[in-house]
Amino acid sequence: TMDLNEATAVPPLPPGSPSADERQWGMFAHLASLVGIVIPLGTILGPLVVWLVKKDTMPFVDDQGKEAVNFNITVLIAVIVSGLLTLVLIGFVLLFAVGIAWLVLTIMAAMKANEGAAYRYPFTLRLIK
Repeated sequence: TMDLNEATAVPPLPPGSPSADERQWGMFAHLASLVGIVIPLGTILGPLVVWLVKKDTMPFVDDQGKEAVNFNITVLIAVIVSGLLTLVLIGFVLLFAVGIAWLVLTIMAAMKANEGAAYRYPFTLRLIK
């Protein structure tokens, strides 16, 4: 029979997979955008700081940090366009939709990064290569 420790043991990662530390920092790169809820432009500054600090020492964080920064720049552009469209009322609906999509996709990206998967946001302008 299998004891509880064997049943709950995490399987070893395949060779070349991000380390637990890299996965955690990759998750932080995505979640750092939530700082934007309380700090203006924090949605970009949070991931940017994590990326700049860890990009040279952790290849997985380099990748995920760039992805998070690019996504949040894209969201900022969408918010500005939606804000302008509030003049014709459709912008209010768009702002709500962009906000919900931003939150859901950020959480999904953080969960995938924590699993060691290189997440790609949909509809993202990849300005930082």
